[in-house]
Amino acid sequence: MQKTVITFGLISGFTLAILWYATTSFWIDDNGRMDFSKGELFGYINMIVALSMIFFGIRQYRERHLGGKITFGKAFKVGILITLIASAIYVIGWMIYFHTSEVAQTFPVQYLDHMKVKWAASGISPEEINQKAMGFEKNMELYKNPIVMAGMTLMEIFPVGLLVTLISALILKRR
Repeated sequence: MQKTVITFGLISGFTLAILWYATTSFWIDDNGRMDFSKGELFGYINMIVALSMIFFGIRQYRERHLGGKITFGKAFKVGILITLIASAIYVIGWMIYFHTSEVAQTFPVQYLDHMKVKWAASGISPEEINQKAMGFEKNMELYKNPIVMAGMTLMEIFPVGLLVTLISALILKRR
């Protein structure tokens, strides 16, 4: 199981990194301005594509090592371990990018500006917008802590991997 998990975890993680870097030009313009709607769309598409390796990893393990049979629990274990490796690569990749890219350094300010526009469009009062902005700024202060940054970044990818793992384990289980 270890070889399958490591292989598919690495493939998934590096696919995430490659797709992320390859698609940034679609949602970051030449001036470093981010289109968060496109970024979110491309981000989740990239995650789904890369995390599809969970399905293939479980299937390969079932076919090559278990004679075509696997329980939900064993399939879940293989999938969640692949998810953890891919998630670790995603977190490390983001942290490197954040600390080496000028565009990433402007992320908090650009994101807050984006959210203010969204809040205003939804009819929230200026006082509520200011209150939400202050809460966001407090969170961004916390984000300067590498452990908090890693945890928040992990929470972007891990739930998607967990969902793909659950679906894959349900589809692939065979007694």
